[in-house]
Amino acid sequence: MKRVSIMVFILCACFVPGAWGQPPCKFYTQWAQFHRYNMQRWNPCENVLNVNNVGNLGLKWSYATGDRVQSSPAVTNGVVYVGSEDHNVYALKASTGAKLWSYTTGDVVESSPAVANGVVYVGSFDGNVYALKASTGDKLWSYATGASVYSSPAVANGVVYVSSEDGAVYALEASTGDKLWSYTTGGGVFGSSPAVENGVVYVGSDDANVYALNASSGTLLWSHATGGPVYSSPAIANGVVYVGSDDGNVYALKASTGAQMWIYYFGGDHPQLSSPAVANGVVYVGSGDNNVYALNASTGAKLWSFDTGNEVGDSPAVANGVVYVATYNWIVYALNARTGTQLWSYFIDGGAISSSPAVSNGVVYVGSTNFNFYAFGLK
Repeated sequence: MKRVSIMVFILCACFVPGAWGQPPCKFYTQWAQFHRYNMQRWNPCENVLNVNNVGNLGLKWSYATGDRVQSSPAVTNGVVYVGSEDHNVYALKASTGAKLWSYTTGDVVESSPAVANGVVYVGSFDGNVYALKASTGDKLWSYATGASVYSSPAVANGVVYVSSEDGAVYALEASTGDKLWSYTTGGGVFGSSPAVENGVVYVGSDDANVYALNASSGTLLWSHATGGPVYSSPAIANGVVYVGSDDGNVYALKASTGAQMWIYYFGGDHPQLSSPAVANGVVYVGSGDNNVYALNASTGAKLWSFDTGNEVGDSPAVANGVVYVATYNWIVYALNARTGTQLWSYFIDGGAISSSPAVSNGVVYVGSTNFNFYAFGLK
């Protein structure tokens, strides 16, 4: 098995995610963790949905959980994994929504699962990070942090990186759950999920800073102060860290030093909860001022904005020229990534949406506060 793995690495080294570029799409059409493999919330491998047919999306199936679904889904190998505030992590068949298994934690699950090597990693408000067997839901291990885990884990090179409301960022051995290191910020880490790129972990904190940590040791490489708590999760592209702050700004920071390259201010007192998505030189992000923005990734110049009519607290997903985003006014939108023109929308009765969409193999997946989880496909 080792020999095969080495051979695959030799043949595909130029496609290792997070190090050498985007891997071959025949292997990576899926959305296995919050940031996806490229830490950008962009699926460049989607080839079913596009600007010409996305208007034909319709409800494929829905699944009722026992409470609100604010977790964002992971989709891999024909299975959707998502958490619910009913304390459960669910595995649902991607084609039908049929429940394959569920695992009950000790509290609310708003963390978005990450799936790697047949294991589902997810946090709970009970303070634990769980590793569950992807095929059965059996618990492999759990690790107790010092407080609720809202953060979505990121898995890279056999290590699970996750943050906790106790203010710490943890690196855990993926196979055993053993702690490799932890780094304590100056405040709780409530919403920001780590992004891992080129041996560095990037994460925001309630202490109004963005941190860059050595992925192997947890040593602080740099921190950058913003004007408010950082609930947004960083996106990394072309040597730049993009992240929002509760001060109403989106920041572009040089990944190697933390030096500020540009900021974009939304105006007024609008909290920035949405995490950016980056694709084809454009940063897409939602705002508390009710808009979705497209910004030039190099300069921060506004390319377009789309008024949704209510706060956008979830994070956009980008795939094949389309931006997918949901709002607190119960609507899921598909927008033209180049122009911001609305291509499709769906009203989810009775449910504000803070779950961030995932797009894989022609299906859009998203949860709602009306206790349901939804899948939309072509009619």
